[in-house]
Amino acid sequence: MDKPKNFFKDHCFALIYMLIIISFTIFVILDALVLEKNIIEVNGNIFNQEEYDNTEKIIQDNKYEDKNISINIKHDRKYDSELYVVDIKLSNIKYLKSAFASNKFGRNVEEPTSQIAKNSNAIFAVNGDFYGFRDYGFVLRNSITYRNTARPTGRDDGLIIYDDGSFKMIEERKTTLEQEIIEAQKENKNIYQVYTFGPKLIENSKITKNEDDQNEDGTKDETRNPRTAIGLIEPLHYIILCADGRSDESAGITMSELAEYMLSLGCKNAYNLDGGSSSTMYFNGQVINKPSPGYERGVSDIVYIGY
Repeated sequence: MDKPKNFFKDHCFALIYMLIIISFTIFVILDALVLEKNIIEVNGNIFNQEEYDNTEKIIQDNKYEDKNISINIKHDRKYDSELYVVDIKLSNIKYLKSAFASNKFGRNVEEPTSQIAKNSNAIFAVNGDFYGFRDYGFVLRNSITYRNTARPTGRDDGLIIYDDGSFKMIEERKTTLEQEIIEAQKENKNIYQVYTFGPKLIENSKITKNEDDQNEDGTKDETRNPRTAIGLIEPLHYIILCADGRSDESAGITMSELAEYMLSLGCKNAYNLDGGSSSTMYFNGQVINKPSPGYERGVSDIVYIGY
């Protein structure tokens, strides 16, 4: 009579190999999406309490106004979606700021938009470009350079915001951050913010045509999704838009609809920030849109208005 086979003995090498493959796969997923990497501790944005306290303010459900900052929010129903349109006027670009999750620059560092906003004493905020889901793409925030590596493939549109409040659209692989800094200084300007998600929507009052249809979040331009965008009417006068989507109440909008809508609002330049589940708008202490997952997704960074 044959002896019963020892399964584990007979298959030990295959089982060990399988265990190695599974462990490696788990590590790759954790390394890409979970584990914090390349961390730089960042000083939190300094809140000017005295300036804020000594400024007379008008604060309403859809409005904030003082001598330096004007924020007016309206809701619009278009494209079978709820749109949140914010008209912002500033006396100085210093009131348009960026902040990182947990005051850290690095890979996979995330917090909800509202938490980053509260930590920064933001009056108003939206999600930024989610720089932290990749290891490349220019990152310059509040005049400090954190990363100067261009995206090697795919869409590489970037947005520069100068200290005079003006915008410039760039293609990362056709320039360098150092070159852009030098060119700005020749024009007596300094680079204040650089965002790299895209695509650019409007340049010099014309809707741009994008050859690459694939967004970094995996969505296609002409599928309906939540979106977040920033546009310039003139230096220090901006439009920020957040479109809800992926719900029974809001279908979401396409990239061409987003561009057309921003143009209709008078934007001479406009740029698409991270969207989808990230799209979140915060004002006066609370989230005012409806993020598509039904809760706030953690993000790497925010664009905000504050002191």
